[in-house]
Order: sequence, then structure tokens, then C-alpha cells
Amino acid sequence: MINKRLLIKNLLAHNDESSFYDKKRQLNLHSREGKGKFLKHICALSNSNPNNNSYIVVGVEDQDNEIVGDDFFDDSRIQNLVNAFLENPPKIQYENVPFPNLPKDKVIGLVTIKPKSKISYFKKGIHTILANSVFVRRGSNSTPLEEHEEVEKNYQNTETVIGIENSSRNSIQYTLDGVIDFMNFRHKDMSPKYRVFKELFVICWAGVAKKSRDKTFLSRVDIELINEQIKLFYSAQDVVTIEYNDDTFTITEYVPLGLNDKTSFYPLEKQTIHFFDNGYYKIDREMLFQPPEFNRKMLYHIYNSNMALLQKLQKGFALSPRELADLENLPSTFMICYLNGFDEAKQKLIDSKLLLKPFPQVYLSFKEALRILRKMKYDVQ
Repeated sequence: MINKRLLIKNLLAHNDESSFYDKKRQLNLHSREGKGKFLKHICALSNSNPNNNSYIVVGVEDQDNEIVGDDFFDDSRIQNLVNAFLENPPKIQYENVPFPNLPKDKVIGLVTIKPKSKISYFKKGIHTILANSVFVRRGSNSTPLEEHEEVEKNYQNTETVIGIENSSRNSIQYTLDGVIDFMNFRHKDMSPKYRVFKELFVICWAGVAKKSRDKTFLSRVDIELINEQIKLFYSAQDVVTIEYNDDTFTITEYVPLGLNDKTSFYPLEKQTIHFFDNGYYKIDREMLFQPPEFNRKMLYHIYNSNMALLQKLQKGFALSPRELADLENLPSTFMICYLNGFDEAKQKLIDSKLLLKPFPQVYLSFKEALRILRKMKYDVQ
């Protein structure tokens, strides 16, 4: 079992040997440009490493390897994006890895690209990348292959990568340290719990219990698979229920979606981790969400009010107390508008990022709204 925090440290230690991994300050999948850059690196790393895993580390400064962290990113459908644009797509996995010196809402993202023998190429264009483009890894750069140029596969990385992975294996000490840190230090004020599965896997979780309409939810939730040092779930706003037995651990996520009602929770997604006796686990996800329908005339009024608020911010005008209260609801109400047929509302929300950033609570709601919209996968392009 690989300790992903150790793996990241060992990858960063091989700064000069980066033909099997890439570093990113942050992952931007909100724009076609950001998606294109991400897919280019996936394509290049896959083509240049046919016999070993390759990696992308997210949340690290490129120049000096400083670990700065990025937002928790739980887009389980990132594989769908790769499948949509790449022919012969590799299998990939995105994991959120906590580091001790980062704020609790920041992690390092680890993208694992599984080896495969067939050449990956773009089956359709995105941003400036044309259809049929092929990318390979040359040193630390992902570069396009010229027409009629042969793909040079790098078999020399295999021994190095296997060595890095072997030196990143978990131990009893790492597991115990992780449990003690989670229970006694990071979440000691939130009634943290843990459970051992199959005598191998340890899951720790913490949250604030609250009742709504005769149902108990956990908010401010943090859930970690300690053995591999990965976060399974993190949200400062959304709520979950947790169920488990000897073989499975199930997280059902709910999203508050009321116009002026903070107690209307809609089931969003169910994530079930299955544990097996042979030291293997798998995660199944099921989308449960059915968007609520609201009066269209009322939504027109809300949409126009949101646009007026953004225009005032753009012009540098001060907001009244009532307008500041409306601003706090802007991300969720834009999302409701989008889910009820206002197709441009999602892009308006994305475009408002810089305007909302000076308002910490509103900006947190903005990031949560985009996370939920990614999960719903209304489009992968």
C-alpha cells in the first residue's frame, strides 16, 4: 500500500528527472484552455511512459518545489473528460493528499496515469489543440509530435518509478501517526471517529452533527483513508450522512438548495468504498441529484438582481447591508438558475470569480457551487 504523501515527496526529490511527472500550481478545468493544457500533459505522459505509472502533482510551485496546496478537488468524472477528447485514453486517478503545514482546506492533488501500450492522441480539438494531435514528453516539457515523426517511448523510467513507489510504501508507524494526528490534533473539537476495515484499512472522519427535519447530518466534514494519506471527502459547507458495515463505508452527500431556505437538502451523490480481504479496495459513485424546480418568473428576478450586484462590484460601488446579504446567496442562486434552464448563468458565475474573491465567505460558496456543477457533469467540454 503506497503512502501518497511520501510518494509526492519522493517525486519532488527527482526534480531533474521529470519525464515521468509534471508539476502544476493549480488545476483549472473551468475553461477550454485549462482543459486543453491538462489533456496535453496526460497525453504526453501516457505516450512517453508505456511501462510505468506517470504522475502530475498539483499545488506545487514550479521553480522551487514549494508545497503551497490547492483546493480539494473531488471530480470523479475527470476520466470522462480524458475519454471524451483522447483516443486510446489512459486510465487516470485523482487523489487529494493532506500535508501537515497546509491549511485544512488545502491539499496536494496527485494525478496517477496508468501505463498502456497504445498511442494516445486527440480525437477532437480543444482550444488551440487540433484533432489528431499527438504529444510526447521531452525532459520536463510536453511537446507536439511533428507529422510523420515516430513516438519515442521511454523505457528507462520504469526502474526509477518502481524504485520511487517502493520507497513510498506505508508502515504501521505512518498509519498510527496519521490516526493520532487526525483524532487528537486536527479535529479534537469535532468528535472524530475511526474504523478499521479488513484489519488493513483505517478511515477517520470528523464533522459537526446537526438535525434538519428529523434527519441527522454532518457538516464541516473531513474524511480520510489514513493508510494512503488521501482525503475521501472534504467540504466546509455541504453536508453528508455516513453508513458502514464490515465491508463498506458509504458517504451520501447532500447540497442545500433553497432560495431563502437553508434547510432544504437534496441528495447529490453516494460514494461507497468497498474493502476486500486481499488488501484491495474500490470506490463506486452514484449520482443521485434531481434539480429542484422553481417559479421561472421569480428566477428571472433573482438572475437580474445577481447581474446588478456584479455590475456594482465591477464599478467599485459599495454594497448596502441588504445587497451584501444577497451577495452571500449569489453562487447558489446562480446555480439554481442554471439548473432551471438559464444556460448562461454558469458562465456568469465562473466570470464573477475575481469580483467575489475579496469576500471570503462568498468566495467559499463560489468554489462549492463550481464543485457541485462539475460533479453534475452537464458538459465535459
